Amino acid sequence: MNKKFTIFLLSLIPFLGQFAFLPLVNRIHPIIFGLPLLHFWLFLWIILTPIITFIIYRVQKTEGDVE
Repeated sequence: MNKKFTIFLLSLIPFLGQFAFLPLVNRIHPIIFGLPLLHFWLFLWIILTPIITFIIYRVQKTEGDVE
């Protein structure tokens, strides 16, 4: 798979997770770790987005685009 296409897909994942699936998780129940599903979902993406961004950085660094 092309690295630019991989970077594009990785950058699309947080956007889809935070906005596209938001109507599907907009409910109070189930309660996960004491949080409604919507709050847990958004908190999860606060943690996952920097991880995905770091992966994008590492892919670009192996390609030689990052100095």
